Amino acid sequence: MARLLLFGGKGGVGKTTTSTATAIHLADCGLKVLLVSSDPAHSTSDSLNVEIGTEPTPIPGVEGLYGLEMDPEAKLSSLLPKLGNMVDGMNSGNGLGGLGGLGGLGMMLDPSAKDELNDIKSDVKTSEMILPGLDEALAFDELLKHVEDPNWDVIVFDTAPTGHTLRFLSLPEIIEAWSGRLLRLMRVSGGIRSMLFGRKESEEMKVELERFRNRVLHVRRVLSDDQLTSFTLVTIPEKMGVNETQRAYQSLIEYQLPVSSCIVNRVTPEFDHPFLQKRRTAELSRISELGQMLPDVKVSSIELLDEEVVGIEKLRLVANKLYGDAISVEDSLGPHEVGETVKHSIHRGMTREISEDEEQIFLHFPGIKREELSLRSDEGVLFVGLNGREREISTSIPVKASQVGAKLEGDILRLSIPLKKG
Repeated sequence: MARLLLFGGKGGVGKTTTSTATAIHLADCGLKVLLVSSDPAHSTSDSLNVEIGTEPTPIPGVEGLYGLEMDPEAKLSSLLPKLGNMVDGMNSGNGLGGLGGLGGLGMMLDPSAKDELNDIKSDVKTSEMILPGLDEALAFDELLKHVEDPNWDVIVFDTAPTGHTLRFLSLPEIIEAWSGRLLRLMRVSGGIRSMLFGRKESEEMKVELERFRNRVLHVRRVLSDDQLTSFTLVTIPEKMGVNETQRAYQSLIEYQLPVSSCIVNRVTPEFDHPFLQKRRTAELSRISELGQMLPDVKVSSIELLDEEVVGIEKLRLVANKLYGDAISVEDSLGPHEVGETVKHSIHRGMTREISEDEEQIFLHFPGIKREELSLRSDEGVLFVGLNGREREISTSIPVKASQVGAKLEGDILRLSIPLKKG
């Protein structure tokens, strides 16, 4: 499972520059890094000067770095419209789904079920099926898909401006309540759903919703685990920026999200000029004030550069100011400490050891439950599943799942593959 590094702050303070520079630095250290942006402005593509899409795209000139810009609207699955149609049908007063007045198929329910259905219907409306922020919910689920993939070492997430980020982070609680009501509705209305959609499709809807709910709960575990997640606040040395950062910090702490560092961007360099000296003095005072407001957070700063930061080499210059020289990270799972001014603790997602008789693959899976894991093979290809979502695991030889020894040892899933026929 990848280390998740989130970067956030108000719009226009340099989140994209600092997060993209971080991703480049970590890739230069030998890690496999996915840079993810939820900003609809596609500023990550602009910063890298490379067109990236909605699937992981290799970044030319940076080995091991991939970019992805989320398009949640394109990810709307058929499940959610079907669920919306189901509730529409149950709330309408005519036709097959005529349950508006508990007529039609409502007669199939016994009195206690009718009462419960009415109670749930008052709690679940079609408008709540398509939640405000549902696109962000799907983006969250998309992000988790990559975080759970052991083929990545680090996910660097360039978030949208602070207000959207906080709404994004509150979604696990919203979706937990939302999916809980839906599952309750589906249990009561099982026979009706089968007639509306067919029993097989109805059960598939229920299973997928339960998986989605489990993934949402796992998101909360991931986000609150400081061994997996850290949030870096990005701001500028002005009063509005400092105040916004303090408010964001308090909100993030309420969501139990580990805030590890704060980068103050665009500090006026030191020049022998009265105007610039006065401005720099005021900015240093703001930085000192911010350090007092955030006593448990490492506050770092980076001076305003004399050129616009666009393209790989300019971003490497920023990375060097934040992290120092890129030093190759060992092949072990870790944790590995990376950076000088700003520091991150990184685990590799997967390592392997091959001997004459056996290949051992070690997958870093902190916070997971044994029942959430699955293992299967298909024509010699091995797949590890987590909450119903599978990832292909490369092996040195074709394998059958029945021949693979799997053991969860703390946070590590160890897969043992015999290389010699016994």
